Amino acid sequence: MTAQLTRWIVALAVSCLVMALVLAGAAKAQEPTGEWHGTLRSATAELRVGLEISAKPGGGYQGRMISPDQSPAWITLDSVTVENGHLTFAGARLHGRYEGWWDEVQSAWVGEWTQGQPMTLVFTRGKVEPRLRPQTPKPPFPYRAEEVAFDSAPGVRLAGTLTLPKGKGPFPAAVLITGSGAQDRDETIMGHKPFMVLADALTRRGIAVLRTDDRGFAKSTGDFAKATSEDFAADTEAGVSYLAARPEIDARRIGLIGHSEGGLIGPMVAASDPRVAFVVMLAGPGVPSRELMAGQREAVARTAGLLPEAVARNEAVIGRVEAALAQGKDATQAEADAAKVLTDAGMPAAGAAQTVRQLSSPWYRWFIAYDPRPTLRKLRVPVLAVNGDKDVQVVASQNLPSIREALKDNPKAQVVELPGLNHLFQTAGTGAPSEYARIEETMAPAALNLITDWVAKTTAR
Repeated sequence: MTAQLTRWIVALAVSCLVMALVLAGAAKAQEPTGEWHGTLRSATAELRVGLEISAKPGGGYQGRMISPDQSPAWITLDSVTVENGHLTFAGARLHGRYEGWWDEVQSAWVGEWTQGQPMTLVFTRGKVEPRLRPQTPKPPFPYRAEEVAFDSAPGVRLAGTLTLPKGKGPFPAAVLITGSGAQDRDETIMGHKPFMVLADALTRRGIAVLRTDDRGFAKSTGDFAKATSEDFAADTEAGVSYLAARPEIDARRIGLIGHSEGGLIGPMVAASDPRVAFVVMLAGPGVPSRELMAGQREAVARTAGLLPEAVARNEAVIGRVEAALAQGKDATQAEADAAKVLTDAGMPAAGAAQTVRQLSSPWYRWFIAYDPRPTLRKLRVPVLAVNGDKDVQVVASQNLPSIREALKDNPKAQVVELPGLNHLFQTAGTGAPSEYARIEETMAPAALNLITDWVAKTTAR
């Protein structure tokens, strides 16, 4: 207790000294209006952030914020306050708040961005520059691109893009299926547009491609928050029906290409819909979801430099959270018990509540109970399963052997591990998600060529 009290007194003295320096420098604080940029860093991601502050006509300040590694759109802030070298702003759409102080030495706003949990964020003057994404296709294109929309379940109308090779057809076709989380038709992530790149490559090879925004996201309607993988499978089946009705499409040569969770959904649809002619699994799961997630957590922790004992402690906490969610007498009590497990482990209350909401969502409850192997055993159509050996989200060494075993009675199946590629099929260093934004390549040529060659050969007349 004495040692703790001494540390507290020292910390208080240091805080007072820092506060005095901050207040003394407040008068010299930089004019806040203009553009600022910073970087949010965590063990799994590195996101650049832009901030723009302007003066209101009647006094005070207004602003907007952007994270170009996530979206090209600016988001208007609800409040911006600058007083005595103290900057605060908040945005309801972001569910976040920033609080910082002007640092004369760094010529920067130094503070914390809180969005579930606090993260250090330093803003220095200047624009946040867009990442280079040289593979993003640019017009003119040697094919047609058409905006389309079609119905799936009641209240769900899917919007997307259909790219068609030049000529009359009928063409073979592929439906692209996005990974987990709300995704647009291009599966945009960290400024990359992997599905746009893939659709471009396939269409140049004579394959029509349909890609859509997830239900309830971007231009598609529906409720994403209540959807499970089964609902996304229904949306994929609706895409097959839409293509089969198009005169330019050969209804006998329609296949599915799914990434990550999409690599789970594709086989589900193919196993029940005889119209599906082929399946491509891009980093698709091959083991039960509980094993998959444990493998993912261990791999991500390893790339982040965590010690094995820290990983073991983390898994123990996750085990207690899952037990609390399963054993609660009702949903409210289960979530409260699970949140207490996380706060007892040191997670801030807001972050714990947000995490538990995600773990108790309809999607997660369905997903965590799923085993893809029985479905894979049913497939008799050509299957290409591909994974990068540096993937830490769907670990190749864990999933590919299981996929290979499940498909062993299918002579038309091919399982490939690509060296040096991560979960997005980029040429990677460690494979950590924090690298995704820094890598300029959207999809390695080795992966693109393998997929397009295989689909072209499989769909040849």
